[in-house]
Amino acid sequence: MTFRSLSLSATCASLLGCMFVFPVIQAQQSSSSSQMGPGQNSSAQTVQEREPSIVDPAGPTISLISSEQIFIMAATLNACGYNEGLEQSPPVRALVRQEMNQVLAKSDDARAARDKVCLFIAQHRMTGTSKDIAQYISLALYLSPPPALETTVELPQMPPDSTQVVEILPLLRAFVASVDLHGIWLTVHPTYDKEIEQLHDPLSRMIVNTNLYLKMPATAYEGRRFVVVVESMLSPGMVNARIYGADYVVVVSPATDGTIRMTDVRHTYLHYVIEPLLYSRSNAMDRMQPIMKEIRDAPLEFHFRNNITAFVVECLIKAIEARTMDTGIPAYKIPTNIDRSQLPHYEHERQLTLDKMEAVRVATVKHDMSQGFIITQYFYEQLLQFEKQPSSLKDTIGEMVYGMDIDQQVHRARDTIFDQTADGDVLQRSGPRVLEGLDLAEARLEAGDTADAMKMANRVLASHGDSLENIADHARAHFILARANLMTGHPEDAINNFQQTIATSKEPRLLAWSHIYLGRMLDLSCKRDEALAEYKLALENRDGALDTRLAAERGVKAPYAVNGHSCQDDSDDEPAAPAKPNPSSEGQGTPVPQ
Repeated sequence: MTFRSLSLSATCASLLGCMFVFPVIQAQQSSSSSQMGPGQNSSAQTVQEREPSIVDPAGPTISLISSEQIFIMAATLNACGYNEGLEQSPPVRALVRQEMNQVLAKSDDARAARDKVCLFIAQHRMTGTSKDIAQYISLALYLSPPPALETTVELPQMPPDSTQVVEILPLLRAFVASVDLHGIWLTVHPTYDKEIEQLHDPLSRMIVNTNLYLKMPATAYEGRRFVVVVESMLSPGMVNARIYGADYVVVVSPATDGTIRMTDVRHTYLHYVIEPLLYSRSNAMDRMQPIMKEIRDAPLEFHFRNNITAFVVECLIKAIEARTMDTGIPAYKIPTNIDRSQLPHYEHERQLTLDKMEAVRVATVKHDMSQGFIITQYFYEQLLQFEKQPSSLKDTIGEMVYGMDIDQQVHRARDTIFDQTADGDVLQRSGPRVLEGLDLAEARLEAGDTADAMKMANRVLASHGDSLENIADHARAHFILARANLMTGHPEDAINNFQQTIATSKEPRLLAWSHIYLGRMLDLSCKRDEALAEYKLALENRDGALDTRLAAERGVKAPYAVNGHSCQDDSDDEPAAPAKPNPSSEGQGTPVPQ
């Protein structure tokens, strides 16, 4: 591929402003805790999410509800082949699917609407795991009721994973209307009310028992909510738990026997209760940084490595869960009316049972430590003393934190053999998120700081590794460099980096836009046949987003021109005058799936 560098160089300084506009890429990962912890980069950019639409600021502190918006999204997923956990789900799930199928069998328009929304879902399938479903549930939490089904806050105030699929909304509205999902919801809503009624007492017992163990009254933090949403159209094996700023939301589905995964709900509730106690002491945790240096080989998620307070919170919660877990071993009860001479025998049997229970708890703690939560054992030992005292956790948490022997924990970390892979975490966080690494490089590039953006991208390229994540980061770094090259007037470097992106990336959006950029550059160099080939490759690789398709189709229909400047304006002998920037909104505001 060759280009006329003279004429192209004259226009490259403004290419990002006039033709190479690309949306900021946001990594799909759990964002940082609701408060910044010590050691975080103060120069990082943050965006504060707003509360989900299902959260009533004037409502109860703790609530158990259903949501038509989540029902609509979950039912749509079912119509598009989401069958996970179907056999374990309550009968209402099959009933809703049957009613949708009856409408679809009679209506060509309904089938057409279904096919369009299902195509979008298929094109945005990323991991083949529950994360594919979670992004739609996250979006549903921010929707207004039907028929509008519009986002209730601006996109920057929503969680990153929800904005990655926000373009489904026009297709979703069409499908909902075509099968009358609102009417189906009105039919099944009484069933949801019965499920909520059935879950009320078990959820209340969990909360009361947790508060009793912590010796704390029912929590009523001002401005904070704990909301459990029941949705029977999802798999009973999946729990979607999120922290949206100060709001803790858990979406669960009951099994055929009406039960839910209460341990996962309790895990989120423990975060709701304990996080305020520890985040208020976050400055005192700087002295724990030596511990963090010793767990670099542990399979911890990024926000636990990066936020010492989040790490301490998780270790304390895991210790509480180990102390209060159901070990699966029946409690031993000494029979009544026994002879006093037989009491030592029964006491011995009871102690054996208690020892077995303790062995299960200790094994759980050791597993947590092998995952990298190295101070779980410390908190477990502290809880043994806590249980013997009348003071609440709120009153004793300070002593636990300040009294920790850091050197002892460092030695424990050095003596621990860490697992190679991490357990899944039911809880995902959504705000405020901190832009770091390539996310921060994207933000700096958008702000016109090409030097910082290129420095961050080159830092990623300097790292080595054959993992899929490392390869994907390298591809994205090349893509950032290519656009920075265009902004600084280095087209040949841009070409090389776009080609490196194409050679290494498996992300459809990066591939499509790299071909679009190359096609436009070829158009400006009067290489129309080669440009057409690039646009057609972009259409083959598009991620289903409207801006990608329109940009590629426009390139196929007509050669690209920058504010009226095209290859016909150039002379073989003289370079063209720089084109006047004409910023475009094409592609902006559409975060890219990772």
